[in-house]
Amino acid sequence: MIDAHRNYISGEWVVSSGGETYPEHNPADLSEVIGIYQKSTVEDTRNAISAAGDAFEHWSTLSVDARAEYLKKALALMVERTDSIAKVITLENGKTLAESRVEISAAINEMEFQIHQGLRMPGQMMPSAQQGVLAYQHRYPLGPAAVIAPWNFPFNVPARKITPALISGNTCVLKPAQLTSGAGEEFVKLFHDAGLPAGVLNMVTGSGRVIGDELVTNPIIKAITFTGSTEVGKAINIKAAAGLKRTQLEMGGKNPLVVMDDADIDAAAKSAVIAAFACAGQWCVSTSRALVHKNVMKPFVNRLLELTAEIKVGNGMDTQATMGPVCGEAQLKNILACIEKGKAEGAKLLVGGNQLKTPGLEKGCFIEPTIFADVTPEMFIAQEEIFGPVLGIMEISDLDEAIEISNGSKYGLGASIYTKDIARAMEFTDRIQAGLTHVNMHSAYKEPQLSFGGVKESGHGTPEAGQTGIEFFTEHKTVYINPGAKG
Repeated sequence: MIDAHRNYISGEWVVSSGGETYPEHNPADLSEVIGIYQKSTVEDTRNAISAAGDAFEHWSTLSVDARAEYLKKALALMVERTDSIAKVITLENGKTLAESRVEISAAINEMEFQIHQGLRMPGQMMPSAQQGVLAYQHRYPLGPAAVIAPWNFPFNVPARKITPALISGNTCVLKPAQLTSGAGEEFVKLFHDAGLPAGVLNMVTGSGRVIGDELVTNPIIKAITFTGSTEVGKAINIKAAAGLKRTQLEMGGKNPLVVMDDADIDAAAKSAVIAAFACAGQWCVSTSRALVHKNVMKPFVNRLLELTAEIKVGNGMDTQATMGPVCGEAQLKNILACIEKGKAEGAKLLVGGNQLKTPGLEKGCFIEPTIFADVTPEMFIAQEEIFGPVLGIMEISDLDEAIEISNGSKYGLGASIYTKDIARAMEFTDRIQAGLTHVNMHSAYKEPQLSFGGVKESGHGTPEAGQTGIEFFTEHKTVYINPGAKG
């Protein structure tokens, strides 16, 4: 019998007040239960929020150097535990062990940058119009924040959100995705073992439908940072607006890769394969549309198919596998349904399109890497986020057509162009409607010192990471001091 994991509230590991739990299943073998987690109630959520509220006054008044010491200890433990955390991520999410280690490496980089960013959290001295008056502005923390994490990057995203929140003096309540509660727990354990004061970081597991409203509407919570679907993000924003709460929403994407007639075809094809099929296509910044110039369509597709054929789909714990299963039965069914829509609309299936049921994989959520050709802009698979290993190829005649098709989506997260023409590349970066834009690089590439966020229905509020990471969790205060004033 598997012991149930617990919520983390006010520095203690506790069971849910409702006494109910839920199982997590291995997406590589749905018959295998890999963990039992607390099905949290509204009461549990209120307790976690209250703990964050109680801890805020002390935590926010500590010096930033004192706060940084706790985060540095947690970071050191993260480095030390990389292999064990990677196994948890792979068992829950399905991605390969190599991909899980990359996720942890990214989390380490995010934490390192945000800790140091906090240590140099800038204020600004300004000259006053009044002689002898000192004028400046600085930042101060908002208060308790709700952190709602996704299942596709269940460890890196909490690191990217929680680190700037804590270093700038806020407290947090983390709600990991139900499919990947263990990764959230591993993140929280780092801070528990680092001796973080009780209540500064709390965690409740369970259904967003049950506990989400309390996280979003409770008056103690001052900010909500969310990564997930556009539909859920919109609902959060509407509810949060009633309480004038600050929201940061990182949502869906339908990211184009444009391949012009002067592109390095081999590099472009490798980029497409990486961004479309790494992590089984379950990135918000994955490439799901390849817009290819008609003059290079044939060599690009030929090279794309050669590279795709080299992908080995298998259990993420198998070091020979280069693509794991998708994360759960619901995701499996949705992706397969999207593939069927692509076929029905007349797109040409070049490769894949099926659930893999070969011996050893028949109980898992494995899908072949799938590529469609002859995709047109109005098709479902050209417009909607599939969030799986599915790439649609569209023909273009020039840059104007590429930009028109790329921008003809409700999403605006990532985009990429392959070309040797710098003027053409600069025009693309100027005109494309996307928060992350790349030239001769794949659409998912990012670094921690630069902001991460989308436009249109891909993002809302202050972007994550970079210098804007701390900005979201802080208020500006302007101060005027007249030291010579007399009563």
